[in-house]
Amino acid sequence: MKKDSGLFYGLSAYIIWGILPLYWKLVGNVGSIDILFYRIIWSLLFMLICLTISKKLPSFINEVKILLKNRKQVLAIIIAAIFISLNWGIYIYTVSIGEVQQASLGYYINPLLNVLAGTLYLKEPLSKQATLASLFALAGVVLLTIQTGVFPFNSIFLAASFCIYGLAKKQLDLSAATSITLETLIIAPIALIYLFFISDPGFMNYPLTTNLLLIGAGIVTAIPLLLFANAVKKLSYITVGFLQYINPTIMLLMAIFLFHEPYALPQFIAFSFIWLGILIFIIGNLIEARKKRIRL
Repeated sequence: MKKDSGLFYGLSAYIIWGILPLYWKLVGNVGSIDILFYRIIWSLLFMLICLTISKKLPSFINEVKILLKNRKQVLAIIIAAIFISLNWGIYIYTVSIGEVQQASLGYYINPLLNVLAGTLYLKEPLSKQATLASLFALAGVVLLTIQTGVFPFNSIFLAASFCIYGLAKKQLDLSAATSITLETLIIAPIALIYLFFISDPGFMNYPLTTNLLLIGAGIVTAIPLLLFANAVKKLSYITVGFLQYINPTIMLLMAIFLFHEPYALPQFIAFSFIWLGILIFIIGNLIEARKKRIRL
């Protein structure tokens, strides 16, 4: 039963993330930076409402007090806040300029980049399968660069920012609700200054429908993050590894069939290298998991 509920949470989170480009297209008349800061403000308010309703506000305050006593953890939450904000901003911008394929590519690369970060930063051993998978993914990125004549900066920035965010989160011992609330709270002052004093339209000076969509941006941001946090607690790392490719696959399919972005044989070949790398990565994880079970 525990695994079934975890699977439901995980599937729900990744499906929501996969279809989010549709949501950002609905607010295409709003600038990318504005959307990012509205996303942060309304996510914070949504989380504070959730904490209040669930009577977890005292628990949130206690966690913050403990956090403030540890300088390394304070630095980690600030880094996490900065890089998740950068990730959201790059993602919104990439979708807004009609490059959903690039956004998809970024989230395909991310798990393999996590492997490299784990090796270089956390000093985790790099298996032969992971090395081979990373080389195939790199080959795919190089091919895309040669074909388009443009290095996929947005894809790399998306993958790298989420990777650094993940590394920062590994240093933290916080509940999902507290972490999300703090991450948005840290950036909120910058968001408010920008929206009230720098943004040309001003704060919420849009038609009612657009304003409601901007408020909803906070909800569609926070809900999948909370679902994902619950899924991680209930599912094995291997299962989560499988699920994480749902998001970019949905995005890629939408880019081709819904947004009609160009996708010819050269792009398919380049993506095939990345898919092959992912397949090697997943099979390698399955083999390692099986070996561990046999030892036990």
